[in-house]
Amino acid sequence: MDQNHLKYKKIKEKYFKFLSTQEVMSEPFRDKLGQLNKFYLPICKMIKEEYLKKKKTKIIGLTGGQGTGKSTISNILKIILKEAYGLETVIFSIDDFYKTLKERNILSKKISTLFLTRGVPGTHDTKMLYNCIKNLKSKRFKKFVIPRFDKSIDDRSHKDKWLKVKKKPNIVIFEGWCVGVAAQKKRDLIIPINKLEKHKDKKKIWRSRVNLELKKNYKKIFNLIDKLIFLKVPSFRYVFKWRLLQEKKLRITSKGDKTMTDEEIGNFIMYYERLTKHMLRTLTRTADTVINIDKKHRLKSIKFN
Repeated sequence: MDQNHLKYKKIKEKYFKFLSTQEVMSEPFRDKLGQLNKFYLPICKMIKEEYLKKKKTKIIGLTGGQGTGKSTISNILKIILKEAYGLETVIFSIDDFYKTLKERNILSKKISTLFLTRGVPGTHDTKMLYNCIKNLKSKRFKKFVIPRFDKSIDDRSHKDKWLKVKKKPNIVIFEGWCVGVAAQKKRDLIIPINKLEKHKDKKKIWRSRVNLELKKNYKKIFNLIDKLIFLKVPSFRYVFKWRLLQEKKLRITSKGDKTMTDEEIGNFIMYYERLTKHMLRTLTRTADTVINIDKKHRLKSIKFN
């Protein structure tokens, strides 16, 4: 039996085992083997080829609306990169760099009450995030810790739960709902996109600040990404549907008391609507890899730009 066949067999075993741990709330993954062969293996081949160009740590951005499966996909890619190519991967989310509840409280009093709700650019600790990615890419890598954010308490986890990175990885998967998105044009900010903006951001203070953050601090961070993968939803409507499912899982697995009701989720995703729709218009053209997700939450097609 040749080496490649043995590797493929091991990848399949680990892949199926991992998927079985993710099948919560009777939501089975469909066409598991087909998805592995058509999507995950080609993406990992692309990442491996990118790494081999200079054999330096590569930052892979993985972006897409809420509930698209970014963390699940990140873990699948990590399994394959290790088993197929022996590449060590570190995964973290932009969500882990949310400002603390106390910091967002201050921000909400200084600029706009809408900044109390985590999610949009401006609610992350961009300095910490930039330094983290710079360190991961640096020749003079120093071991460090990556923060963790606990959504069930809406605050940063205690430091003993942070991710320790002791060794420089080959690949970094940097995932998050707004990773890689560019700022909008000022004229696009004029008309409110939903009830939240219409009633609570009448003077455009909140959305203008979000846009300014994208133009400055986030652009600097996103420029460090080597390849950007975009998970494209059929429409914003499905972000709400899949976010509901995400919250149901959180209710089961979380011991915290800050999970949201369906109505609260409806209000919460209004904060994400403007940029998610902007991403659907722009990242289809600018991302290095675009994966279309169908209405049944399956990976439908892939395009390498």
